[in-house]
Amino acid sequence: MHEATPVNPWVALAYLIAGVCFILALRGLSSPESSRRGNRFGMIGMGLAVGTTLITHEIASLPEIGGAIAIGGVIGFVIARKIAMTAMPQLVAAFHSLVGMAAVLVAAAAYQNPEAFHIVDAAGQIFAVSRVEMGLGIAIGAITFSGSVIAFLKLNGNMSGKPIMLPARHFINLGTLAAILGLIGYFVTDQSPWVFWTVTALSFLIGFLLIIPIGGADMPVVVSMLNSYSGWAAAAMGFTLSNTAMIITGALVGSSGAILSYIMCRAMNRSFISVIAGGFGAEAAITGGGAATDRPWKRGSAEDAAFLMKQAESVIIIPGYGMAVAQAQHALREMGDLLKEEGVKVKYAIHPVAGRMPGHMNVLLAEASVPYDEVFELEDINSEFAQADVAFVIGANDVTNPAAKTDKTSPIYGMPVLDVEKAKTVLFVKRSMGGVGYAGVDNEVFYMDNTMMLLADAKKMVEDIVKSL
Repeated sequence: MHEATPVNPWVALAYLIAGVCFILALRGLSSPESSRRGNRFGMIGMGLAVGTTLITHEIASLPEIGGAIAIGGVIGFVIARKIAMTAMPQLVAAFHSLVGMAAVLVAAAAYQNPEAFHIVDAAGQIFAVSRVEMGLGIAIGAITFSGSVIAFLKLNGNMSGKPIMLPARHFINLGTLAAILGLIGYFVTDQSPWVFWTVTALSFLIGFLLIIPIGGADMPVVVSMLNSYSGWAAAAMGFTLSNTAMIITGALVGSSGAILSYIMCRAMNRSFISVIAGGFGAEAAITGGGAATDRPWKRGSAEDAAFLMKQAESVIIIPGYGMAVAQAQHALREMGDLLKEEGVKVKYAIHPVAGRMPGHMNVLLAEASVPYDEVFELEDINSEFAQADVAFVIGANDVTNPAAKTDKTSPIYGMPVLDVEKAKTVLFVKRSMGGVGYAGVDNEVFYMDNTMMLLADAKKMVEDIVKSL
């Protein structure tokens, strides 16, 4: 066990208050109305935890730490100011990779200089429990780093969003995971460098192998899952550093990320184990797909759309990633306001995995000051499409595709979708008929008799509709 060290009661109290702030932050972030307050609690808690650690631990000179914080803070501030909302998912993936690498570096530093971390016995051997903590920390951190790099490349378009399948992938993945766990167990009895670095290398490898086979339709779950991994990595390193704040923070992030991933899998009718094992529905994604542009479809104009919506009693707006790319949320809110002035009942329908990360569409609509009481989740609004006069789909493909309900060969089969096809009229904003959704499959709604395709840049189309209104 670790050497017993006296605990300053004021330090324990400060970490306790920080932990309470983190819990309040999670509670606040559960609702758009309280999200700002939640963010403030999180900032206060983190500031208190970091400040307490710097004051009470002899980890380095304050000028060195201050310089490092200043450099990192400036980089983070510049990136946050410049990043577009459309690039937020890949930014989150990139941040997760940094957390994972930090865990790897801390574990490596503890292994190379265990005396500085007070984790050695009288014979100079690392405590057995510390070896377990170190092994788990570096394994989870390395998996988080390499998995997040692949997620970033897929989300950023540097790598195909389609599943990349390896022969015997499940056998390879299970074998690699078993080897990692076995070596961590062996590390308890033998702290040789080859054991430590082999665990590190295999963990980096399995991170790549786990994420490569996962297709675009499941990418929001991947982002949430990697968030959970980063939390558990931080918690493991908190034990190594004997830092209560890190343990609390990591456990909160890890558990909340795992719960969110599970909730999203249920919303998509996915098996959580299948998603994290990689390649769910991949065979269908490889064999299916392509836009069948030779089929008959109807094209409309902004004037047509404005006339139909102005005459409607109810309009349900379904935003998707195409809206985010075009930055059309502000024009969309203006369109909704004009329709409400005409006496039209306007609602927004949000699919749990619309966009590239959890809550992506909610954040964009909140940014455009869309009232929270007009935004509804799938399970709350899906029954209303049959009574709606117009379903206005803007840049959402996979989450409105009826193939998820009928085509067992589709990579999105079984995923609950928004029943837009049941509306009297479907107005579908799309850049062109040649493209398909992130899952790579065509959408039957395009070719239905009650659908009118509005082919243009989403923002330009909505602005033209606003002018016509």
